[in-house]
Amino acid sequence: MNKFTYIELGATLFIPAIHRNLEAVVCDDKYPALKSVLIDTEDGIKSESLDIALESIEKLLKIYEKKKLAVFIRPRNIEVLEKILKIENIDKVDGFILPKFSLKNAQNYFDLLKDNDFLIMPSIEGKELFNQNSLNELRDILLRNAENILLVRFGLEDMLRQLKMKRSCSDSIFDFSATSYVLGGFISIFKSAGFAVSGGVYPCFKDDEGFLKDIKRDLKEGLFSKTIIHPHQIKLTNEHYKVTQEELREALEISNSNKAVFNQNDKMAEVLTMKGQVEEVILRAEVYGVV
Repeated sequence: MNKFTYIELGATLFIPAIHRNLEAVVCDDKYPALKSVLIDTEDGIKSESLDIALESIEKLLKIYEKKKLAVFIRPRNIEVLEKILKIENIDKVDGFILPKFSLKNAQNYFDLLKDNDFLIMPSIEGKELFNQNSLNELRDILLRNAENILLVRFGLEDMLRQLKMKRSCSDSIFDFSATSYVLGGFISIFKSAGFAVSGGVYPCFKDDEGFLKDIKRDLKEGLFSKTIIHPHQIKLTNEHYKVTQEELREALEISNSNKAVFNQNDKMAEVLTMKGQVEEVILRAEVYGVV
């Protein structure tokens, strides 16, 4: 299996398992700039189409040969994940997004995956989002199973649904007091424990300006990786994940410094405390390039 970091996920194209272009996207390199793909058997398909979705995955894995594209599957639930794990050649995929990840099913997910080496992205979407004690409990469970966790995700549309809210294309999720509060706690709890956190889905697939604004805000808030719902967002995401020459120069200066602290462009640069951010900038430059 291809081991890599969350920085290399880039734009993750969401595609239902029953989509007519599934094989072209996964097997035929339909989008060469795409870095990761999510094959969905959950919200992207109706329940009556589940058997067809599983047959489609089985058919796909018979012909799929591993390339650079990272391939993930989102099972509908634990029962469906158990079925997927029994599919021949399932070891060809890189891992799974675990939907509706909660205190009720977290350990069951990990028990099911304990004898495998798949990369895991838990997606927290339920009432735990609004309870910091519950998030702390989930964080502790993840810490006990941290080896293969690539990043942690939150259900943005699920959050809005539970709050009976809807945003327009011009709104950032951080513009609303309730969602901003929820996300602030979520980000601080998981990132302070060493986990990366993915940005939320941007639903307005024809609004490039709003999409780029959303990515900028993600980066400002320390979020990285973006599930996308339209192929033209691949290039937009990859371009915006590039770093500037100034960002790279400062990161390399800090990384190569033999001082504990120094003056960098009239700002204090503390080598140890800035290590994580510096490493991320350097890796982004290696993966996506420099503006």
